[in-house]
Amino acid sequence: MIVRILGEGQYDLDDHALDALNGLDNQIEQAVESGDEAMFRTALHGLLSAVRASGTHHALESLDESDLILPPPDATIDEVRELLGDDGLIPG
Repeated sequence: MIVRILGEGQYDLDDHALDALNGLDNQIEQAVESGDEAMFRTALHGLLSAVRASGTHHALESLDESDLILPPPDATIDEVRELLGDDGLIPG
């Protein structure tokens, strides 16, 4: 699976990594729903750090399409609210 962090690049992740990422995604959803900026910031940085830690950089010259697109680390709670789907940022 290819995950893009906007403004940063793409990472290759194994599908099993999604389980851990979904827990962090749920925290982001809860923070956005409650308007809790501190919880949102912590959860977003945790999610992006987990992608970086469990993934490997996808080749820069590759034109492969991303399976998931995540907001940049400096995204606001309102920007992420617009990106959230029924399943959060990460489906499943």
